[in-house]
Amino acid sequence: MSKQKGFTLIELVIVIAVLGILAAIAVPKFVALQDDALVAAKKGMSGAVKSAHAVAIADKKAFPTVTDLAEYVNGDGVAAVGSGISVAIDGTSYVVPTYTDPKCSTSPTDTRTTSASEVVKCVKNIP
Repeated sequence: MSKQKGFTLIELVIVIAVLGILAAIAVPKFVALQDDALVAAKKGMSGAVKSAHAVAIADKKAFPTVTDLAEYVNGDGVAAVGSGISVAIDGTSYVVPTYTDPKCSTSPTDTRTTSASEVVKCVKNIP
């Protein structure tokens, strides 16, 4: 009598089906994690700019300009633009908005900075 070793075809099909179900569950969760990571990176960079704003105020004893603020932010791809501080996240540029009023209000008139030489009194999160 010879004993055959190995798996039957039905056992292999069941294993493949189970792996397919697990992959169908894991892939959408992985995509959602990427979106969550981008949101967290945006909040982190906004926080870094806000911290740099506080340090710049303490250091200069006055509100910094957009250009001055960009110098206080550490990181690659950081630059002063008229409407705020441009930062790079995963190769994509985002702008952390800066405002000329201390409340970051956009009404009744828009108070966002429009040039790199304007004084920054408030920093908001990346939209």
